[in-house]
Amino acid sequence: MTLIKSISGIRGTIGGNTGDNLTPVDAVKFAAAYGTFIKNKNSEKETIKIVIGRDARISGKMISGLVSDTLIGLGIDVIDLGLSTTPTVEITVPIENADGGIILTASHNPKQWNALKLLNEKGEFLSGQDGEKILEIAEKEDFNFAEVDDLGVYRKKKNYIKKHIKEVLKLPLVDKKAIKKAKFKVVVDGVNSTGGIAIPALLKALNVKCIELYCEPNGEFPHNPEPLKEHLTDISKLVVKKKADLGIVVDPDVDRLALICEDGSMFGEEYTLVACADYVLSKNKGGNTVSNLSSSRALRDITEIHGGTYTASAVGEVNVVQMMKDTNTVIGGEGNGGIIYPESHYGRDSLVGVALFLSHLANKKISCKKLRESYPSYFMSKNKIQLTPQIDVDKILATMADKYKNEDVNTIDGVKIDFAQEWIHLRKSNTEPIIRIYTEAKSQEKADDLAKRFIKEIKEII
Repeated sequence: MTLIKSISGIRGTIGGNTGDNLTPVDAVKFAAAYGTFIKNKNSEKETIKIVIGRDARISGKMISGLVSDTLIGLGIDVIDLGLSTTPTVEITVPIENADGGIILTASHNPKQWNALKLLNEKGEFLSGQDGEKILEIAEKEDFNFAEVDDLGVYRKKKNYIKKHIKEVLKLPLVDKKAIKKAKFKVVVDGVNSTGGIAIPALLKALNVKCIELYCEPNGEFPHNPEPLKEHLTDISKLVVKKKADLGIVVDPDVDRLALICEDGSMFGEEYTLVACADYVLSKNKGGNTVSNLSSSRALRDITEIHGGTYTASAVGEVNVVQMMKDTNTVIGGEGNGGIIYPESHYGRDSLVGVALFLSHLANKKISCKKLRESYPSYFMSKNKIQLTPQIDVDKILATMADKYKNEDVNTIDGVKIDFAQEWIHLRKSNTEPIIRIYTEAKSQEKADDLAKRFIKEIKEII
C-alpha cells in the first residue's frame, strides 16, 4: 500500500494507515493545503471558486465528498462536475472564471488507487514551485478554516462533458463533413470509467457509428486500465469481429488515447501524437512540436518533413506545456497517447485527439493500418534497474553523461543520449531507488540490445 506526495498532487491506495495510504484524513489534509494555497494567492478576493470532477473509480464519490466539504470549510465555493474527465475539468476552470481545480483520479492506475490532481486558474497543472508551497502547507498543517457565516457554497453542474464536446466541434481543423462522409464504424473501450460517457457522445456528435465495450461508468475496470497492448486483447478481437474501421481506447480519466487498427493490431500509443501532429502540421503548413525526452523520434521526423522544428522537454505534462509555450508550438504532448492542442487548451485531451485523428483519417481516405504504415517505424524498450538506497543515482547518471560526452547528450531530465539510429534515456525515480531505462531503435531487437548494453555498463559502475 502506498501514498505518494509530489508537486503535482497526492496519490495512493485507498485504506490502511494514515500517512501511509490515501485515507480520508490524508485526502482532507491535502485538500486543505491546496485550498489554503489558493486562498493565500487570492487574498484580495471576496469569493474564491474551485472546480472539482472525478473519474468513475469506486472510491471517487467518497474522496470527492471529503475534498468538497474541506474546501467549503475553508470558505471556498465549490463547483462539482461529478463524473467527468481530466480535460473537461481543465477547460471548465477558465469558463467558470474559477481560481483552481482538482481532478479526483489516479489516471491509469488500478482501481485501488485514487489521487488529487491540482490545477491553477488557467486549468493547467501547477508549477513545481507552487506544488512545493502546497507540500509545505500540508506538512505544517497551516490551515485557517472559515467561521460558520463564511462557509463556501456548493453547486453541482452536470453538463460540462456536453459543453466540452461542443468546444471540440468548434475547432477549425475538426472536419465534421469529412468524418460524416467517411461513415466510420468504431469500437470504444471506456474501461468502465468516464471515457464511456464522453467518447461515445463525441462520436455520436460526429455521426460516427459507435460500438461500446466497457463503457458503463461503474469503476469496475475489466482489465488493467493502462492502455497498453497486453491489456487490449478484448477490443482488438471485437474490432475484427465487427469489421470496424478502428478501435479507440482511453484511460479512466480520458487524457491518454490509444488506437487499434482494423486488423486488430496496435496503432501504437507513441503514434497517436505523430498522426495528430501530421494532420495539424499539414493543414497549418508547418509549425513547431514538442514531446518529452522519452517519446518517439517519429514526431521529430514528421515535424521536419513539414518544415517545422521539434523540441524535447523534461518528462511531465507541466514541462511539456511550458516548452510548448516557449517555442510557440502548434501541437505537442507525450508519447503515452497524450495530445495537447493549444488551439483548444494546454492539457492532454483524448476528445481533441479523437476528433483530430478521425479528421486526418477521413481526409487521407485510407485505412488506419495504411496510415500507421506511412510513418517512420521505431521500436521502444522500457526497463529499469533496482538499486539500494545507499547508491548515489545522480553520480551514476553523471558518469554515463561524461562517458558519452562526444554524442548528442541531453541532461535536462536524467541523461538522454542520441545516437545516429537509436537513443537511450536514463531517468531516476523520485519515489524509489530505481533508474528507468527507455530505448528506441529501428527494430525491437536493437532497442532491447541497447537497453541490455547500458544495464551492463551501469552495473559495472555500481
